[in-house]
Amino acid sequence: MSDGAGLELPEDADVVVLGDNADVLPRLRDGTFQLVYVDPPFNTGGRRDRRTLRTTRTDDEGDRTGFGGRRYTSVETGRMGYPDSFADYAGFLAPRLEHARRLLTRSGTLYVHLDWREAHYCKVLLDEIFGRECFLNEVIWAYDYGGRPKDRWPAKHDTILVYVRERGAHLFDQDQVERIPYLAPRLVSPEKAARGKLPTDVWWHTIVPTNSREKTGYPTQKPEGVLRRVLLPSSRPGDRVLDFFAGSGTTGAVAAALGRRFVLVDESPEAVRVMRERLGSGPVYLGATGAPLPAPDAG
Repeated sequence: MSDGAGLELPEDADVVVLGDNADVLPRLRDGTFQLVYVDPPFNTGGRRDRRTLRTTRTDDEGDRTGFGGRRYTSVETGRMGYPDSFADYAGFLAPRLEHARRLLTRSGTLYVHLDWREAHYCKVLLDEIFGRECFLNEVIWAYDYGGRPKDRWPAKHDTILVYVRERGAHLFDQDQVERIPYLAPRLVSPEKAARGKLPTDVWWHTIVPTNSREKTGYPTQKPEGVLRRVLLPSSRPGDRVLDFFAGSGTTGAVAAALGRRFVLVDESPEAVRVMRERLGSGPVYLGATGAPLPAPDAG
């Protein structure tokens, strides 16, 4: 896959690219992807960091208390994070979203995962790029965790804006959507209760639990269940999926489990390290120029 600008991506393999998406996206061929999902920085105004705590050691003056009152010292083995402050957020996203539209197939769909800070501005921006007629849904992912401010309603949802390349030609296979239990199963027939109901545009789903097999420790990691709901109706087995703010690689993990091909792009070496651990040796790992990345043990 190349437009002649020097970036070669193998057609029959999953690919992880370490590089700035502003450099990578212009070098991908038009109409290559059935689905694009992106979870860009939310413009929180600071940094998004997560300390990686792997070990503790016995220490009478330590900062943690364990079984039997024994004291331990925390040993921080790493810290993952990125800057999340943009003076012109729309200016940052606009060229990337324009490429997303260009890269979609005629039946393709874009999912943009945001929160309350920028969702309304991005809706206006996407209307301009795709056309208002190509707006499909505003999906609300509702969860329940974290702080509880006393001076306002706690913000416990993200917004996923859904746009299609061409309204009416887009793929949305409702039969592939995983059904969920009725909230009041006694109000429907036993047959309906057993089958479950189709989700609406409000998705109740937990965050990634601390003790989950999914947990990578990467800041802002999204749960696989949310990505399954994105990929199942809007792509088919064998289709190619793109995520150019790939982070911990959740899109790739879900795409692989569902038989989709994926291309993941992230400029953070730490993100690519996490993806290597999560996705293994299956994908091809490339730099922004298309050169293979060295294996982790190659220094």
